[in-house]
Amino acid sequence: MGVNIIKRRKKRMLVSLAVLSPSIAAITVFVYVFIGSSIRTSMSNWNSFARLLSGEYVFVGMQNYVRLFQDPRFQSDLWNTLYFTLFFILGCLTMGIILAVLVDRNIKGVGIFRNIFLFPMAVSFVVTGTVWRWIFAPGNLPGSPRGVNLLFDMLGLNSLQWRWFTSTESFLNFNLALIPVIIAAVWQMSGYTMALYLAGLRGIPSALTEAAEVDGASPWQVFWRVKFPLLRPITFSAMIILGHISLKIFDLVYAMTGSGPGNVTDMPAIYMFETTFRANRYATGSAIGIVMLIMVAIVIIPYLVNAFKKEVKVS
Repeated sequence: MGVNIIKRRKKRMLVSLAVLSPSIAAITVFVYVFIGSSIRTSMSNWNSFARLLSGEYVFVGMQNYVRLFQDPRFQSDLWNTLYFTLFFILGCLTMGIILAVLVDRNIKGVGIFRNIFLFPMAVSFVVTGTVWRWIFAPGNLPGSPRGVNLLFDMLGLNSLQWRWFTSTESFLNFNLALIPVIIAAVWQMSGYTMALYLAGLRGIPSALTEAAEVDGASPWQVFWRVKFPLLRPITFSAMIILGHISLKIFDLVYAMTGSGPGNVTDMPAIYMFETTFRANRYATGSAIGIVMLIMVAIVIIPYLVNAFKKEVKVS
């Protein structure tokens, strides 16, 4: 009996390995081997197409990384990423929880509103960037405004007209041209955040809220003291997902503004694309990619470790 059980287990294990082996092989080659190749390239002198074709590999160590962090454009990119990530996450979380609370009240026509709020999720970042580029196109001020500036002109609010994503103004290294980009990104992902919070609100036992109401708690106190603390795991998960998106943002910014005047809306991914595929500086482009990988890993790895610890405790 024991021998048969062992044989069945071995057979199941072999079948499982056979089924998973194509995926394991694909992930190994197209993820880890490519990461290793990028690290190797980032420590080479392959900063011209001719050197790449020659195949001559000259190890330069961290030289490309040192030059990269001394590059004013990359320094500006890091500041842009920092501010974009901060305001993008805050905007999505704020809009997400507000929309979730409104939808959770089951007001008349809530299904229509829920679909409207979720609609941006079905649109690609490229489409979002293109549409919001039309909206925030400043036009030639003050004589020929466009987009939102034209609306301000029609309403007699000319004082609110602004150059939007073409502005070169900054405050504490925050380029104000990022504001329309952040608005577009928040519009795209706030519905997704709403869906996360809505699932969390629907999962809270009604007995908890009813007990708080019996004790005389106001609707605001019920939300802040009872519901919101129970939504902390969802908030943490949303921050991880949104942070991952913001750190590697490319398509939205590229379609909407590109690098902008003076690189005011530039991002590391755009810099990597232009450096690698336009300037043929493959080593520097690989170095930018590895820096982006490290930034994403700093966000993702603690979350994965925490989730793994919880699974171990439960098991």
